[in-house]
Amino acid sequence: MSSAAPRAESLELPAPLVSAASLREAFAAGQVPVLLDCSFDLADPQAGERAFALAHLPGARHAHLDRDLSGTKTGRNGRHPLPARADWAARLGQWGITPAAHVVVYDAQGAMYAARAWWMLRWAGHAAVSVLDGGLQAWREAGGPVEAGAGDPAIAGAPPYPLGESLVRTVDADALQKSLGAVTLLDARAPERFRGEVEPLDARAGHIPGARSRFFKDNLDASGRFRPADELRAAYRAFGASPERFVHQCGSGVTACHNVLAMEAAGLGGSALYPGSWSEWSSDPTRPVAVG
Repeated sequence: MSSAAPRAESLELPAPLVSAASLREAFAAGQVPVLLDCSFDLADPQAGERAFALAHLPGARHAHLDRDLSGTKTGRNGRHPLPARADWAARLGQWGITPAAHVVVYDAQGAMYAARAWWMLRWAGHAAVSVLDGGLQAWREAGGPVEAGAGDPAIAGAPPYPLGESLVRTVDADALQKSLGAVTLLDARAPERFRGEVEPLDARAGHIPGARSRFFKDNLDASGRFRPADELRAAYRAFGASPERFVHQCGSGVTACHNVLAMEAAGLGGSALYPGSWSEWSSDPTRPVAVG
């Protein structure tokens, strides 16, 4: 079996991952996709915008996790709830994204936030979306140009994206609780948070009973790129379930998308996301919690 990394060789097909070299070739050929820079920092919500203003791929727009990739918080629906699909469609339209567009998303955090945008575009029914493997660092290492400034403004008066059938699966808290033990639930948080040894962000420490730990950073190699497809396939198959039996969660539904993306890049599509994740689950004192 080949150990070649799961990177797209062209932008003609909506591969989950695209290499910096392939993206440079697309630029050179005048086939520039819509670019979304999703760089963010949970500890400093404005850091991504500041970094974007210093350097980003030419023509990119910035997608802010809190404002663009999340909806209104109620205190019981998690730290980064999904927006209403109609609101997301309006934002996509403002960015100039149409069903005919190829979209490439990236960040400077190992696709930690870009994976969320990738998943949400598929949630809107948009198949032609890829993640830049290695992000901004890989682009610069490949000699790709960057520009400074606030980026192109939103397109005033653009129509909302015409939503299609979702290309991804979700489960809510009630459905997940009823299916515990019957699904393979993977938690993308750091192992110490999974075990309940620390909890810097949410109401209670621990994990959803029956969940298993799959730290999202384990999808990456030392360079910050995704591991070869055969390595990812082996890692997820080791959990002993078919792809459609997997449910992914994390702290707030963001890094869990990284595991969905890794499975997709490994040819293991069809897993589901619990968007509310631990931040929603732990906010309800009636829901069970496990530690260790």
